Amino acid sequence: MSSDPWGRVDETGTVYVRTAEGEKVVGSWQAGTPEEALAYFERKYEGLVVEIGLLEKRVRTTDLSAKDATAAIEHIRHQVDEHHVVGDLAALSARLDKLVETVESRREERRAQKAKQADEARAAKEKLVTEAEELAQSEQWRSAGERLRALVDTWKGLPRLDRKSDDELWHRFSHARSAFSKRRKAHFASLDAQREEARKAKERLVAEAESLSNSTDWGATAARYRELMTDWKAAGRAQREHEDDLWNRFRGAQDVFFAARGEVFAERDAEQGENLKLKEELAAEAEKLVPVTDLKAARAAFRSLNERWEAVGHVPRDARPKVEGRMHAVERAIQEAEEAEWRRTNPEARARAAGLTGQLQDAVEKLRKQIDAARAAGNDAKADKLSRELEGRQALLDQALKGLEEFGG
Repeated sequence: MSSDPWGRVDETGTVYVRTAEGEKVVGSWQAGTPEEALAYFERKYEGLVVEIGLLEKRVRTTDLSAKDATAAIEHIRHQVDEHHVVGDLAALSARLDKLVETVESRREERRAQKAKQADEARAAKEKLVTEAEELAQSEQWRSAGERLRALVDTWKGLPRLDRKSDDELWHRFSHARSAFSKRRKAHFASLDAQREEARKAKERLVAEAESLSNSTDWGATAARYRELMTDWKAAGRAQREHEDDLWNRFRGAQDVFFAARGEVFAERDAEQGENLKLKEELAAEAEKLVPVTDLKAARAAFRSLNERWEAVGHVPRDARPKVEGRMHAVERAIQEAEEAEWRRTNPEARARAAGLTGQLQDAVEKLRKQIDAARAAGNDAKADKLSRELEGRQALLDQALKGLEEFGG
């Protein structure tokens, strides 16, 4: 008979392993000496030790799933429980128990991580939905449309939530995009309708202008052309593809008429030379209005200058573009000043600024009363804290008042 601390072989060749519950039969050995039998079953034990070590390493260093790790543990535990090896089986069981705890801990970590990722994805999608719903009310058609398209790409890159939550958020997101598209489509449809009306009106003006181009009733026809020009400006812009062509025809008809009149009145070249001098003087006077400092006065002065300009009459054809260009430059400067003034006096912006100023004034007054009350009650700490808050609110109020002044008070 042969034995070691963990097992023995009896005289019949039966191999035993020692456990806390007593000896367990490992197997039978008839092929050699008892020492060889123990060595054989000890090598099988070492094989389990290596297998457990490898599994521990995989659990620790790879992304082995909890399901696969549990199956591997159970497979090894089954071999340990069958006690067909000689060695410290209790130590192997303890290592397997520890490994089960590790796998369960990893399972909980992954579950928590998955829950965290789901919460982050939900928050991200809710943020996208909120922004999309805000953009749905925008009238910045191009920039808002581009931003909504970018939000779709961002949405596609986020993980899916549970079906119910994901569908609800997507429904809101999709509804916001549809609402924006519907408003944008309605806006441009209205704009197209306006431009179509402008096109029809200008077609009528062009037709009349062309019908007058061969007239020899110089005074009346010239006056009518001036009226037609006023109507042209009031008609608004047609579609881009029509506007230039209509203008060229309209201007061309006038040019035919005025060219004919110019030929008839060739003897008036001297008079036209004088007209040029007058218009150059008017242009120089108009240029003094720039830069515009008093919009109302500049507008009235330019209107008066323009009336005098129209009353002067024609100038030599080759000089007309330059002198007219000078007046047009002044007119553009006044128009730009008008646009700037409109933006500055925008009633919605003024109302928002006034509302904010009122809120801040109320907040400052309330804080001052609270500070006085705290001082009176002897609570200096509270009063000091409220004073620091008052400084911040007062700074915001000063800034708001300054902004309100820009709207004219």
